[in-house]
Amino acid sequence: MAIAKEGAFILPAVLAIAGGWTDWRSRRIPNWLTVPGLLLGIAINSWLRGWPGTKDSLLGAGLGLALLLPFVLLRSLGAGDWKFVGALGAFLGPQNLLTVLLLGILVNGLMAALMVVWKKRVRETARNLARMLAALLTMHLPAPDLTLDNPDLVKVPFGVAIAVAVILYAGRQVVA
Repeated sequence: MAIAKEGAFILPAVLAIAGGWTDWRSRRIPNWLTVPGLLLGIAINSWLRGWPGTKDSLLGAGLGLALLLPFVLLRSLGAGDWKFVGALGAFLGPQNLLTVLLLGILVNGLMAALMVVWKKRVRETARNLARMLAALLTMHLPAPDLTLDNPDLVKVPFGVAIAVAVILYAGRQVVA
């Protein structure tokens, strides 16, 4: 665990709530939140646990950034979401971050399914998914109309899903 057990999830939960809220409201997670979050996660872990805390913090941040970089480069994930996960990784360390990321992907998938049904775009979404799969299988980039740059696509705020995942995970750790 990156931070000591007592109160270990308070600061990442606060960061998650702030990031999720700004992503929900403006579909952006600003640098004024992610950069200090990253630095604070490293500083706190370093202060509480010395070199092992620093190492876990840097590994967590690096893992989050490395895993999500391909999605940013393909324009299927925003850079704010990417930096947000890196900042959370600095607090949580690599093992906790992996769990949070997997949970966040599940929450994001559920949110996406609900949004697609709610906006009555099931057929269009299925067609777009087939096009993305074909691009992946043929080792090509997806068409430009399948990226975040297309204002007509249904977009799920990934920061909200990650925030929900952090809060659920933190709640589970506190109860356990």
